[in-house]
Amino acid sequence: MSRHYLDHASTSPTRPEAIEAMLPWFGAAADPGRVHTEGHAARVAVEVARQQVADLLGARSREVVFTSGATESIVTATWMATERGDHVVLAAVEHSAVREAAARHDTTVVGVDRAGRVDPDELLAAVRPDTALVHLQWGNHEVGTLQPVAEVAAACRQRGVLFHVDAAQAAGHVPIDFGALGADLLSVSAHKLGGPPGIGALLVRRGLRFRSLLVGGDQERARRAGYENVPAIVGFGAAAAAIDLEGEATRARAWTDDLATRQLGPGVHLFGDPDPAGRLPHVLCLGMEGVEAEPVLLGLDQAGVAVHSGSSCSSESLEPSPVLEAMGVDASRSLRVSVGWSTTDDDVAAFVAALPPVLERLLALGA
Repeated sequence: MSRHYLDHASTSPTRPEAIEAMLPWFGAAADPGRVHTEGHAARVAVEVARQQVADLLGARSREVVFTSGATESIVTATWMATERGDHVVLAAVEHSAVREAAARHDTTVVGVDRAGRVDPDELLAAVRPDTALVHLQWGNHEVGTLQPVAEVAAACRQRGVLFHVDAAQAAGHVPIDFGALGADLLSVSAHKLGGPPGIGALLVRRGLRFRSLLVGGDQERARRAGYENVPAIVGFGAAAAAIDLEGEATRARAWTDDLATRQLGPGVHLFGDPDPAGRLPHVLCLGMEGVEAEPVLLGLDQAGVAVHSGSSCSSESLEPSPVLEAMGVDASRSLRVSVGWSTTDDDVAAFVAALPPVLERLLALGA
């Protein structure tokens, strides 16, 4: 049976350009911090990759700090900013990495509407004189809803409050211009856009000086200690350079828009913004009436289709989705379909063909 992978929002297959770029470095012994020829070659490779990532995100290369992924970047951003104070503001639909990093501090959580979007006025009303940081994701990881990051960035700048954007789900899928945005910190992860796992970046606006989370060396201009993961960094850069942002986003939007308007089975409906312009192009969340998500996931998997549930019912926690709960919708009955650079028409067609019989069978069984 052929397999059809539609879970790119979790992780995307590594692009062939990234694999090819990494291969020579797996067998190399080359510390970028050394002055010998091998070290110099590694340093050049790292800095080329840094520029490639910066180009994708509209940043200066010196603003790019390589990390192990978006989770580390988010925790680091929170650690850095809370040197200035202990109060943190965030939306209720933020990723668990943001929520849990913020929970270590004095936190104000702001609610969202039924599309999953925060009101910027409400978010900013939560800012206090002792607020150190405001978090806001670029686009939601479960329902795809885009957030008013530019408006919040401008308001935070006026108030002198640091602003962090979790762009892990948006990077490589929508245009990002860190310089024009005016945010102070921005987190991304390579594996979400076709880069290798275990590498990401934290963008730190030029001129900001923070304490480091990881200490013990002067790597990354003394902002993140530890021997650089040269193969992964090179692969991240190659993936960033290989992205056809406009073409890939156009194809993704066509697939998700088509799915959003199809009759995919009894009781299937859209979660998130009904306006395609208000959603990330590659993420679609569907609600299902009368069936739990886990048996649907298993039924689709048996049909060769890999998707995810917006809730955590298929994980060890067996907890409903905090994102969907914050939106005021059924948090235990959803499917997230997400496409990416390697998706084909056949993958989407397989999902369209597989979902209705799976739902009908489960409804007949009372699942």
